[in-house]
Amino acid sequence: MTENRHQALNLTDEDVLNMYETMLLARKIDERMWLLNRAGKIPFVISCQGQEAAQVGAAFALNRDEDYVLPYYRDMGVVLAFGMTAKELMLSAFAKSEDPNSGGRQMPGHFGQKKNRIVTGSSPVTTQVPHAVGVALAGRMERKNLVTFVTFGEGSSNQGDFHEGANFAAVHKLPVIFMCENNKYAISVPYEKQVACEKISDRAIGYGMPGETVDGNDPLEVFRSVKEAADRGRRGEGPTLVEAISYRLTPHSSDDDDRSYREQDEVAEAKRNDPIVKFSSYLKEVGVLTDEREKEMIDSIMEVVNEATEYAEAAPYAEANEALKHVYAE
Repeated sequence: MTENRHQALNLTDEDVLNMYETMLLARKIDERMWLLNRAGKIPFVISCQGQEAAQVGAAFALNRDEDYVLPYYRDMGVVLAFGMTAKELMLSAFAKSEDPNSGGRQMPGHFGQKKNRIVTGSSPVTTQVPHAVGVALAGRMERKNLVTFVTFGEGSSNQGDFHEGANFAAVHKLPVIFMCENNKYAISVPYEKQVACEKISDRAIGYGMPGETVDGNDPLEVFRSVKEAADRGRRGEGPTLVEAISYRLTPHSSDDDDRSYREQDEVAEAKRNDPIVKFSSYLKEVGVLTDEREKEMIDSIMEVVNEATEYAEAAPYAEANEALKHVYAE
């Protein structure tokens, strides 16, 4: 019998089933978006496939009623866990007026939703890191017990925004969780050509904060690490750098051909280590999930995805006179 790891983390059977369902929902929305793109119905997809375990495991470790998340463009699992819906994500993909992220103005993957404390990002990578530090500082000034959670790719950890944000957060002992989703490639540049250190988490010591590298294909391991970081932040002990090792199962985006820079055998091997398949196996081995329950879950998710697709495709575009709304003022 497989060891029941989630109970040791104070997660109930229902908690881990919800985690799995959120991972599946992210995957099924993402797969649908690729089909829509290839059919010429939506212009662009930047995928979460292969990184759902890190995203959902981390999000479940946070207080989803109080904490703030500053996601990067692949973080569909994070924003779904924080309350964004499949319909809202599809409205963004179709660039429709009702898109809560930007009213159809931004590229997909620029998540933002005030009511769920999802802070919007922008196209230049890593700009969300100083923003996360600022939100944490504001929370302290307002005497709130919140932490901020910010994600980025390993390529982004080479940007000045990361270094400045990490240094400021550490000096002022702010409750920030920096999570690097290391998927091995900064677009086409492999890890070994990006950085000289063995692990991104090795950088933490230079800022005087704890750093840990975890298996990003294991949502329970990511949950544990992020929960410990959140608890540390709430105790006033400052920020943490978590590196979740994963693999991007798709090309960088729908405009990329990854055959030019990585062997397809490598991708096939990574698919055999698919975090969704692995987590399903774990849940079945500990008796939490059955084949029947999984089929019901997938059928229900596909209904949600179909309904979201149909709604978003039929929804109206924004009027032309709304182009400058929220740019200078109302």
